[in-house]
Amino acid sequence: MARLLALGHAGVVESWAGRGEWFCAREWARLLGERGRQAEALALLGPYLATGWWPAVETTAELLEGWGRAGEAIALTGVRLEAGHPAALEFHARLLARHGRADEAFTLLRPHIDEWPLARALVDVSATADRDEEAAALLAARVPAGHRCDSPWCCRALDPDLAIGLLATVRERQGRVDEAIALLRTCGSSPLNGRDQLADLLARHGRIAELRAYAAVDGLGLAAWRLAELLEERGDVEGAIAVFRQTGEGAAHGPGAMEFLARLLARQGRGGEAVDVMRALCDAHSGDDWILYAWSTLCLDLDRPGDGLAHLDALAARRGGEEDWDLFWIRLPLMAACGRVDEALERARAHPEGSTTYAAPHIAGLLAAAGRTEEAVAVLEEHSPANSHDLAAHLITLGRVGEAVAVLHQAVPRSSAPAAVRHDEPPF
Repeated sequence: MARLLALGHAGVVESWAGRGEWFCAREWARLLGERGRQAEALALLGPYLATGWWPAVETTAELLEGWGRAGEAIALTGVRLEAGHPAALEFHARLLARHGRADEAFTLLRPHIDEWPLARALVDVSATADRDEEAAALLAARVPAGHRCDSPWCCRALDPDLAIGLLATVRERQGRVDEAIALLRTCGSSPLNGRDQLADLLARHGRIAELRAYAAVDGLGLAAWRLAELLEERGDVEGAIAVFRQTGEGAAHGPGAMEFLARLLARQGRGGEAVDVMRALCDAHSGDDWILYAWSTLCLDLDRPGDGLAHLDALAARRGGEEDWDLFWIRLPLMAACGRVDEALERARAHPEGSTTYAAPHIAGLLAAAGRTEEAVAVLEEHSPANSHDLAAHLITLGRVGEAVAVLHQAVPRSSAPAAVRHDEPPF
């Protein structure tokens, strides 16, 4: 759908929108709404909505809200809430809070304080509802004195560390920053999406000395990364670099930290130093595919593909010239950037794994980047229906839309046998 629209095939998206292709329907309804054709958009979503399928309900509610029809959105999600749909409560409550009914939202969420997503939603709406103290009391009651979870399965609901994190959020919002910091110092390391809440809080309030002290003892290294980010944001580039240049061991000096340092140097126009850091990292972790991929990407970003290729060639030579595909393919974009596309293709096809299904997308990508899309399609067609999304994308580029749609349908065979339908899959 996205590629069809990007390349001007809106008519195809419109055609499939009413024929059971949910992503086409969702995007076409959005486009109709933008054109002032709201009634048509709702009619299009009607058959999907009638099944009670939650993504259709959510999409319709979001569109209604965006059109200034929040009351209808609230009524729609309220029906699914009454029906007991597991995803409806959080969405409905947040919708209420955005439209002047935060107190009602808080009351709905309050009995579900032991469920992590709903507890987080309650904290988000409590300020608007002017019920922060009530939220804090609920959270504090879930922090038994001296308790620490020793496994992910210890507390099956809102474990104490998560409760402390949410309570700290409330206290920071109330301006009680010292109290929030003290709370976070009592709980174990529980990073979320690669972020450390205490490190982020210290950074937000410019408490660099405390953040530096925390970074020195943080075994995960996330505090050091946040300290380096903060120093770079403030223009202290040398200070940011020093965070990782300091002698020592631990997470702050591990592979991920060294890649962070290389990227920092590259952002500051110090490409030579960045390359030196990554080269040393590659030498220290010879053959680690993610490190070699990061190396290759850095060299491409710095327009130094020759450096990247030389290191990979040296590594291959040390191994007697033999490389599994998961390492070999990393060199292909570097060779192409050096103007050696034909050589890259020849070597890829001669590789022992060059005729496999998992090698085909890399070879096709080389061809497509060189403007040889027809050849890319031919490579992928040999392995159809595997790699169907790559094949369909190239077919759409060539204007062969009907073939692209057929490939995608072939990739998802329709079973005639009845099957259970999960709540997050289209029931069509």
